[in-house]
Amino acid sequence: MKKESSRRVKILRILSLIFVLAVSIFLFINRDQLKSVQVYGYPGLFVVSFLANATLILPVPGILLTSIMGTFFNPFWVGVTAGSGAALGEITGYLAGYSGQAVIENREWYDRITGWMVKYGDLTVFFLALIPNPFFDIGGIVAGALKMPLWRFLFWCWLGKVLKMIIFAFAGAKVMTVIAL
Repeated sequence: MKKESSRRVKILRILSLIFVLAVSIFLFINRDQLKSVQVYGYPGLFVVSFLANATLILPVPGILLTSIMGTFFNPFWVGVTAGSGAALGEITGYLAGYSGQAVIENREWYDRITGWMVKYGDLTVFFLALIPNPFFDIGGIVAGALKMPLWRFLFWCWLGKVLKMIIFAFAGAKVMTVIAL
């Protein structure tokens, strides 16, 4: 019975890793087409933010789009929409950690973020989500590898991403008003 459960967990981990890699590759290849979704307003922004944050390590511009959308729509709601999509997109990093933790386990940065996550789990997720940096994916991977409850990871990730996106949306709106003067 225990052997069958262990096998099932291994299969789930492998499938999760394959899913994450497939989504990342697909989004990286199609990153230019993502910008065309902005004509769909808030729902389009949500989808683009979700997809931009579903990539693993590969850069897909999400913050730039949020700043631009903040000039056309209510910056607060742009931030909430983009941050919500971004937080849900980060599940891919969490799943990668849950499924493929051995891939990056011995790296220095992985060890550093793991130390922060063990000591200050929730705050680490929050601050990594709040500050624009390339290390959030690693934080998501570590959270998954450490088996942080998904709801906790998503809550702190959502809070940080929404606050960051609100700041960028208001900044984009402000820049446009200054340029329009």
